[in-house]
Amino acid sequence: MTWYGDGGERVELSAAVVENWVTKTTNLLVEEFDASSSCVIAIDVIPHWRSLVWSLAAWRTGAEVVEGDTGDVVVTTSPATVSGRDVVAVALPALARSLDGELPASAVDAASAVMTYGDQLGWAPPVDPDAPAVTAPRRITHGEIVAAADDAATGVPAGARALLEAPDAGLVPWLLRVVGVLVRDGSLVLASASVAAELRADPDRRARLVATERVDTDLLG
Repeated sequence: MTWYGDGGERVELSAAVVENWVTKTTNLLVEEFDASSSCVIAIDVIPHWRSLVWSLAAWRTGAEVVEGDTGDVVVTTSPATVSGRDVVAVALPALARSLDGELPASAVDAASAVMTYGDQLGWAPPVDPDAPAVTAPRRITHGEIVAAADDAATGVPAGARALLEAPDAGLVPWLLRVVGVLVRDGSLVLASASVAAELRADPDRRARLVATERVDTDLLG
């Protein structure tokens, strides 16, 4: 996938790189927080390639993913606002080596911590197919998540290179659609909400990006 973020940020993530990020993050969740099918992991991060990685890792442990800051583990860009729980602080910029500002004493700084974990998946709890992967906006079990993602990508051709917005809210529906494109052996060009708005307002820039990135399915609307 390719990420276009605010401030001109462009990040290329091959399938192997995404898998590596997910593996390292899964190892962190299991070793640091004992994540499993009995765990609710709250993703308090806007739709972004980083929230995608953390959600995929959470599902790999068998945990339930919820949007917001209420869970057994909270993955957040605003750790100072979360207290009394296991907290992972996430910096969004691709080159960030730590989160700006002082972290709560109990928080794990993802920017520095994730890279210390193994590139091979260590022990991870077995995933219960009947356990919830998400419960809002509707309950979807781990056994149903691939089919639900495929349904969310209805109309996207198999193998498509899709241009898709990462909106400022609505993490779970966005995750399902993104995963649905990947389930269909596709690839993604993800644009932040502000970049997507700029592209809609500038048809020439949008056409150049579509051509440069070899997009064949433009889903910006």
